[in-house]
Formats: sequence, C-alpha cells, structure tokens
Amino acid sequence: MAKNEKFRETASRVLEAVGGTQNISSVTHCITRLRFNLKDESVPNDEEVEKIPGVAGVMRTGGQYQVIIGQTVDKVYAQLCEVGNLKNNELEDELENKEKEPMTLKGVGNKILNSLAGCLTPLIPMLIAGALFKTIVAVLGPDMLNVLSAKSDLYQLFTFVGDAAFYFFPVVIGYTAAKQFKSNPILGMFLGGIMIHPSFTALVEKGASFSVYGIPCNLQSYSATIFPIILSVWVMFYVERFFNKYVPSALKIVFAPFLTIVVMLPIALCVLGPAGAFLGNYICSGILALGNSGGIFTILAIAIIGALWEFLVITGMHWLLITTITTVVASSGHEAVVSAATAAASFAVGGMCLGVALRKKDKEGKALSFSYVISQVIGGVTEPGLYGDGFGYKKPFIGLMAGGFAGALYGGITGLTAYGIVPVANFLCLLSYVGGSQMNFINGILSAVISFIVAAVVTYVVGIDEK
Repeated sequence: MAKNEKFRETASRVLEAVGGTQNISSVTHCITRLRFNLKDESVPNDEEVEKIPGVAGVMRTGGQYQVIIGQTVDKVYAQLCEVGNLKNNELEDELENKEKEPMTLKGVGNKILNSLAGCLTPLIPMLIAGALFKTIVAVLGPDMLNVLSAKSDLYQLFTFVGDAAFYFFPVVIGYTAAKQFKSNPILGMFLGGIMIHPSFTALVEKGASFSVYGIPCNLQSYSATIFPIILSVWVMFYVERFFNKYVPSALKIVFAPFLTIVVMLPIALCVLGPAGAFLGNYICSGILALGNSGGIFTILAIAIIGALWEFLVITGMHWLLITTITTVVASSGHEAVVSAATAAASFAVGGMCLGVALRKKDKEGKALSFSYVISQVIGGVTEPGLYGDGFGYKKPFIGLMAGGFAGALYGGITGLTAYGIVPVANFLCLLSYVGGSQMNFINGILSAVISFIVAAVVTYVVGIDEK
C-alpha cells in the first residue's frame, strides 16, 4: 500500500506539473519514461518537475514531453491514468494537435524516431525471452558444453521457440505499429500474417510469378523483417480512417475492415513491402560490409559509437541503430558493429556513477550514486545515472565517453560479435555474445569490464564540481 501511495503521489504531482488532464492530448510510456503530448508545452517547469520524488529527469523531444521515471514507470503510469482519468482520452484531439505542428526537417526526423520507438519498445520482453532460449541452446548444445544433443526434443523445442521471436516480426510489429499509428491492432496483425502466410512464402521459395489484381508483385520473404510492415501499417491508418469516415454506420463494422485490407493488398505486397525489404537489406548489407571489412576504420567506428551511444539514447536517435541491429541479426544471425559498442556504453554509465560516488563526500550523495550503479548493472536502467550524475555534474560525461570508447575499442579489435538481441542495459546484455566461440563471450565480458573500470577511473580523476 505504501508503495502504491508513493507511485500515486509521483503521478499526482507530475499530472499537476504538466497542466492537468486538460493540457494532455495523450500519454504513453516506454521502459523508463512517461511520454506526454501536451497542448501547451510551455506549461511544465522542467526544474520543478525534476524535483518531484520519483522523477529522474525530463526531456523535450519529437513534440513530446518525456518524464524519466525508471523501472517503475508502468506503476506510475497506471496511477497517472487513474488519478487523471486518462484512459478515455480522445484520439481526435491528439490528431488535431499534431496537424497544427509546423513541418520541419527536425520535426519529421523526431516523429520517425518516436514512431520507431513506439513500434519496437513493446517487443523488448519477447526479444529478451527469445534471446534467453537461444542462449540456452548455444551454451548447452553441441557447440559448447554438449549437454543437449542436436536431435534431442528439448534442443529442437528451444531452437524453434527462440527463432519464433524473430520469425513472426510482421505479425507482432503489425500489432505494435497499429497501436503506435492509432489504427486497428487486429488488422495490423492480419496484414502481418498475410505477409508471412505459408502459401505466400511458398511462392517466394519457388520464384513463381505472382500479381495482385493484375499488378506484378516482386515476391519477397517478409519473415523476420521490420520495415515492410511498419510502412504498410502507417499507410493502412489513412486507408482505414477513410473507410471508417465514409462507409455508412450500418455497414461499417463489416465493410470498413474488409475494404481496408482489399486496398492494402497491392499497396503492401507490390509497393511498400518490396520497398521496405530493399531498405532493410540495404542497411544490413552496409553494416555487414563495415563489420566484415575490419581494419582501423571499422574499429574506430565501433569505438566512436561506444563513446557517443548514451547521447544517442538521450536524443532518441539510438532507435535507428537498434532497428539496424534487430534487422541484421534477424536476417544474418549475427552483427559485429553496433552491438559491440552498446554494452560497453551501458557499463560506462555504471562506471561513471561509481567514480562520482567515490568522489562525493556526503553519505546521502554517495548512496544515491551507488544506487545508480545498481540501476545499470542489475536493473538495466541508465537514465537515473545519466541525468543524476551526468547532467548533474557535467564533468562525469568525460569519464562516460572514455569508458564507452575504451570498451568498444577492445570489442572492435577482438571482432566482438552478437548472435542475438538482448535489448537491456544490464549484465544480461552480455548474453547476446553467446553463440559463437567461447572466446567471443569472454571478450564481451572483458569489453564491459574495461568500459566500467575506465569510466570509473577517468571520472574519479577528472572529479566533480559539487552542487
């Protein structure tokens, strides 16, 4: 009860700070943040919001007002909806608000990033579970400990369960994308199911010619793809809205969904699907080529990503690279550029906070910074450390960048390769390096350790300016 009251207090004060229910067009949440679309973004006072107990920081990006909570964001969100009666927000108000925003290159870019985040963030539990199944297979299978035979039922079970997390991307993302674009989630899943239906897949494998309403279809395999279904659901929103508006009410429940899919079939299968597949393949090829080329250029590229990764997280641009990692791993089974830097960057946050803790003189401040270390290493949440010790003192960012650079540099030199996706910032992310050689996994651990230690030492040496 006490915990619920704490979450309710945080939610109530945040609600008041953003101008109350009447100033909210919509509100959602991701892993660590409340994401508000506000009618008047000038209402919240950032400094006052940051002082609210339970709030780690705020961000204004992509037309959103983001309040950073941490791992308990879902509990605060639930209380926020209850206190503010936000469960029945009107969609039309949000849409009208968005249409009034000026069209700028930055605004478009931010909207794309927010859309990617909205589509992919809900996948994280599935990806973690799938990655753990694949890790068990890799560790206990014939390639490592040889506890499980490749022909054993358990080995085969865990193999196809792990693969399912990637194979059914079009269906799952069809749902999350529809939620993001305010379309019908079931129709989104239906469209994704169409794209990976066994009959369609069989046509792809045969290399047969095929057309939709006489329109030639460039057959593609859409299993484990991301961009084709996201693009298709985005367009489907407008198609569905058209039919919901113009089909008579008495006929809408039957004919609006049917006509939406009728129109979307050639758009998805003949235009957007192949275009999205080409985009995904182009990105994959570029990243794989960079990873396979080796040399000083690749190594430095990995090290620079490691140094700057957390700043990409702050801006939301990391979703472009997360999408890239997901696409590459899903299509090729491994990735050796971006993933080699991300774990190092995450552990650099923990190291930075340790350096700050050792520098602080007051017991309360030390305990707070130590809690940031635990939040990263165990909880997988970096925002409290970034906003508490990073932005709080500024100088620690030097240690953060040094640690991320050093750890990622080691990963680049040793050819560190990820064989799965574990999209968390704690020790579990190291499991993504399981699947190749045992030394690859060891190098992954060493990369994280180097990053952590270097960040801690540099932060301690550089020092902090006490508030």
